[in-house]
Amino acid sequence: MDLDRWLIVGAVLWGAAAGSLVPRPAYRLSVDPDEPWRDRCPEGRPITGAARGWLGPARSPGGARYGPGTLLVCLATALVCAGLALATGTRPELGAWLLLAPLGVLLAVVDFRVQRLPDVLTLPLAVAALALLGVAALLPEHAGHWLTALLGALALGAAYFVLFLVNPNGMGFGDVKLALGLGAVLGWYGWSTVFLGTFAGFLFGGLYGLGLVIVRRAGRKTSIPFGPFLIAGAYTGVLIGAYAA
Repeated sequence: MDLDRWLIVGAVLWGAAAGSLVPRPAYRLSVDPDEPWRDRCPEGRPITGAARGWLGPARSPGGARYGPGTLLVCLATALVCAGLALATGTRPELGAWLLLAPLGVLLAVVDFRVQRLPDVLTLPLAVAALALLGVAALLPEHAGHWLTALLGALALGAAYFVLFLVNPNGMGFGDVKLALGLGAVLGWYGWSTVFLGTFAGFLFGGLYGLGLVIVRRAGRKTSIPFGPFLIAGAYTGVLIGAYAA
């Protein structure tokens, strides 16, 4: 088996392993803005374990599972990581993509469940993206630019902030903070990737909203979680940017 195939297999295994840890924090973070993070399982028992109960399988002491389906999340994360490995190859930025991917999946799951993008995820995403890409920029054979990643984060964050000021009902402030991290990963491959990933996110969100209206599950003013589509758009942009680099 050649190196590229080993790389994809490793990415799939990493994605599945990391995805298995997503349901527990997704359950704990899926609360309304005025509520504290959950610290008890549905059976009422305290959630304990590594990192103060944030790491580990989403299973109560009584054996009952909670949170989003582990199998589905593992499969989704594994496919996301496999796509990144396939598009990026052996370039050093792949390490950044694989470490950031589970965090993106976690954000998407939480936003779909409660229409909320917690600061404890969005802000670390931006910092981690710039830090990891900074390391990748020091390694040979990388295909991006750290300065453009930084400028992409600032530009996309500023653009979303303007949209938030213009229409707070259409763009949440969590989306603005999410844009910092997404701008960084898209900016790594240049401004064309920033535009492409941003457009794809709005396109995916618009199509989802239109689909809900068509099947009469939502009206024109119904609020939908926008973060998952921004993340999907950024993922699409990174795949295309990595493949074309």
